[in-house]
Amino acid sequence: MRRAAIVASMPGRTVLLAALCLLASPLLFASEPLLALPPLLVSPLPRAQPCESLTKLSTAKVVVDAAKPVVEGALPQPNGGAKLSALPAFCRVAVTLKPTADSDIHAEIWLPTAGWNGKLMAVGSGGWGGSINYSSMAEALRRGYATAATDDGHVGDSASFVVGHPEKFVDFAYRAEHEMTVVAKAVVDAFYGRAARYSYWNGCSGGGREGLLQAYRYPEEFDGIIAGDPADMRRNAWALWLATKTFKDAVDYIPPAKYAMIHRFVLDACDANDGVKDGLIEDPSSCKVDFAKLACKGGDAADCLTQRQVKTAQTIISPFRDSKGEQLFPRLEPGTEMRWARVAGGPDPAELFWDQFRYVVYQNAQWDWRSFDLDRDPAKANAVNRDVDALDPHLEAFAKRGGKLLLYHGWADQQVAPGSTVEFYKALHDVNGDWVRLFMAPGMAHCSGGEGPDSFDKIGVMEDWVERGKVPARIVASHHAAGKVDRTRPLCAYPQVAKYKGSGSVDDAGSFVCAVK
Repeated sequence: MRRAAIVASMPGRTVLLAALCLLASPLLFASEPLLALPPLLVSPLPRAQPCESLTKLSTAKVVVDAAKPVVEGALPQPNGGAKLSALPAFCRVAVTLKPTADSDIHAEIWLPTAGWNGKLMAVGSGGWGGSINYSSMAEALRRGYATAATDDGHVGDSASFVVGHPEKFVDFAYRAEHEMTVVAKAVVDAFYGRAARYSYWNGCSGGGREGLLQAYRYPEEFDGIIAGDPADMRRNAWALWLATKTFKDAVDYIPPAKYAMIHRFVLDACDANDGVKDGLIEDPSSCKVDFAKLACKGGDAADCLTQRQVKTAQTIISPFRDSKGEQLFPRLEPGTEMRWARVAGGPDPAELFWDQFRYVVYQNAQWDWRSFDLDRDPAKANAVNRDVDALDPHLEAFAKRGGKLLLYHGWADQQVAPGSTVEFYKALHDVNGDWVRLFMAPGMAHCSGGEGPDSFDKIGVMEDWVERGKVPARIVASHHAAGKVDRTRPLCAYPQVAKYKGSGSVDDAGSFVCAVK
């Protein structure tokens, strides 16, 4: 009746166009079918408020700092990153969130002014956060999403913000992302005059961890969560332990010039284990390597390892255990050798790892990583993280309300041991349900890169799953060289792996099937 009254008040040809739009738009009336109408009839979108008026949404704890239209084209990144190109026109909203007296969370919400797909995509940060992930926002915007991102409550990629500010640590871990999402949904509703039909999270590394924390703490928040290479905070103790074992003493250090030689040795040992020799280790968890075979016969040389270097190499691909033999974190997998410098390059650990102890655990910028104690420090870190930033596999509430979780991890991840995500997946309650799938990517480094196919349409897979009930079992990924695809390979739902059919190109996904290993 309300729609009929609106249409009846319009003159002439406008009545027809309005009637068609009202009947056709699933964005406004989700229960009605979408007719095959020209784009002009459904765009630009009707909205409740113009962009500039969104500043009126400010409250005591949510300040809308700016709301401005942005024309179609390119946009320089405020943080100095590469210029974002091919952006559709959108309304750019900047907000400051203050859920506590010590909070200072900055976020942005981008709203397409035409062609909105009716959905919201929140994107995660990396490392210790400290900046807005504009590139991921741009990707979501190009796909028609309203999108949001936050700086996690501080500026800069160091964890120094934690010292003396426990509430800021909570903001970083999960509160900033939650508050941002709540505000983003309200802004979407105000701008378009209706709520988003679906809400998604997309993040890798720190952003993957953030997504899992949101699923646990706020299970009603997202319909689907994409969590790649989630940075389990236990890895920081693992990385410092590796530092003490691989370069604290100079005689243990393996120079990067030897990495290629070691990598070839590992491939020779394990590449063909999956039935095809293709330069990739499909499932390195079953790869066993004896680095003693690389031991120098005489003095140190470029094509061999000293006895201490043999021990170092073996340590890198061994689980992190305490003095009682209990595993604290999985190993770095064989196949990562070309990127060992991330954890074994020295002369100090990467600040990403070191910061956990000097700023969060000890709150002392001068804390010396060389004092790391195997039985003391991991326990201290776990105690600090337990109630704030530790991953919890009890996601039953998220699953029960229909949420979908897409996990992925590169087997050649040099920064977060891939086995940590496998462990998390196995610990999930009702892992066999149709609400969660894990895809391990052979040869893929941390979130992207490496020798293996590392590019796949995660968002499209999630949309098919949530909106059309298509549970993912196989995802085709591609590898690019010189801007062109030079290899495709199926990623298979864990624990299945890609098996070569016995014929066809090893660079063609069609030559492989997903099967239990």
